[in-house]
Order: sequence, then structure tokens, then C-alpha cells
Amino acid sequence: MMHHLTGTIQNLLVERMIDTGYVLSYKQNEVLLHHQETNKDLTPGEEIEVFLYTDKKGKVVASTQLPHIQMDSYGWTTVKEVIPNLGVFVDIGTTKEILVSKDDLPLYENVWPQIDDCLYVTLGRDKKGRLLAFPATESVILQDIESAPEELWNTPISGTVYFTSKEGSAIITPEHYRGFIHYTERKQEPRLGQLVTGRVIEVKTDGTLNISLRPKKKESMEEDAKQILDHLQANNGSIPFDDKSDPEDIRATFHISKAAFKRALGRLMKEHKVEQRNGYTYLAQKEV
Repeated sequence: MMHHLTGTIQNLLVERMIDTGYVLSYKQNEVLLHHQETNKDLTPGEEIEVFLYTDKKGKVVASTQLPHIQMDSYGWTTVKEVIPNLGVFVDIGTTKEILVSKDDLPLYENVWPQIDDCLYVTLGRDKKGRLLAFPATESVILQDIESAPEELWNTPISGTVYFTSKEGSAIITPEHYRGFIHYTERKQEPRLGQLVTGRVIEVKTDGTLNISLRPKKKESMEEDAKQILDHLQANNGSIPFDDKSDPEDIRATFHISKAAFKRALGRLMKEHKVEQRNGYTYLAQKEV
């Protein structure tokens, strides 16, 4: 009868006390407030503020521990449990942890949030009437962002990933700046809910940011060169790549651009660590 009120905070009347807790009433409906869901003694006839949710049996119950989000209000939550093929449970500030369904998470579980990652969510009900947490959409995020100042260009910045895909990842910073990380500016796709630190590479005219998770060119070249050497050593000293290789093949293997690959390869050749022949790169033969 009261399922339409789950996920909301209501003022209910205390009717009576029973062994397991208190019976509360709302417009001729009764709901149980378990003893462990309240930290004070209640008197029949008084009105109390409670959060309504469904227990494991699907029954509507009450808690005086109020969440920091409810229907139509958004807030940050912490991931407490990850269940493959089901979703993740988040802490909303009350005794019951709420499920974010796999239907509202990335397709690939390797970029699902992990325990202690943060999600910006609201409460809602699915088609079966179950109380769930739903991550904020881009349109919701955009209502609450601040315009970033130009001085942020080329400075370090941190933020939480609220959207991620093959094309790129979007983050929101503690200052409410929105940042976008293009897939070419990350070596691997970050998790939804992950806190990442990068560098501002553009402050756009609309006040949003473009961010890179890659190091600056010099540091990046050292990192990329080491990766090429590691790859060569793992493949008996030869790889089917040179400076004329297809950019997509390079990205698929090394997760870097062709330009970055050529820079690192050029450095290794200058240092006489590698050589190129017939479309292959080889570890340089040491002279005896």
C-alpha cells in the first residue's frame, strides 16, 4: 500500500510499541520501525520523521536514520559492495545500502566502480517498484557546474569520473568544474566513480575543461620508450611495428598515438637501443 512512498522522508504517527519495535501509521496504513532503526524511546501519539524503504522481504519499513539523498535529490555516495552481474551497493547515509543496477553501469565490469569509489546518484524505483539508486545523467551534472577560469590551463587537477566510454571520460571536480578526457589522453579507461588526477590541456570557451591523464611530452617519451623496450623483450627482441605502422594498430597495442610512438622510437634509435628493418623494430645487436 505504501510502496509509492519508498525512498522518501515522511512524518508518521507513533501508534504503539511491540516486541520488535514501533508501529507507525500513515493514512490508515501501518509500517514497522525496528528498534535498531531508532536511537530513542518513542511515545504513542508523537509524530516522527522517518525514511521509508523496503526490507529483504519486500515489506515497507521505516528508519529514523535519514539519508542525504532521496527521490528527486542528488548526492555523493560511497560504493560499499560490488556484485558481478548485479551491480554495486552504495551508502546513502541510512542503514540500508541501495543497489545501482548493472543496467545503469558501464557495459564492461572492468570499469565498474570499486569499493570506496564515489557515485553521484538519486533514488528512484524500477519497473518492478524496487528502490534503486540511479547515477546522474549529463544533463543533471550540467545544471550544477561552475565555469572554470583560464588560469587553470596546464595545471594539475583532480576529479571523480561520472561517465566513461571508449570515446572518453567525463569528470567533475570538487570545485564543480566539468572536465573531459579524450581516449587519446588516457592509457587506459578509468573506472566510473574513480578519483583521477590529470593536467588541464584546454580551458574551453564554455568554461569546461579538456584534461590529459598522460604525462608531459618529455616524461611521456621516457615512459613510452620503456614500454616499447619492454614489449620487445617480451617478444624475443622483435615487434611488427615501425614508424610507418598504422596509427590504430599502434594505439591498440601501446595505447599511445602514432606521433608519441615515433618520438619514443626516434629516441631509442638515437640511443642505438633499437633498429628498424622491413616494417619491424628489433632490439639492437650488441657488438661483441
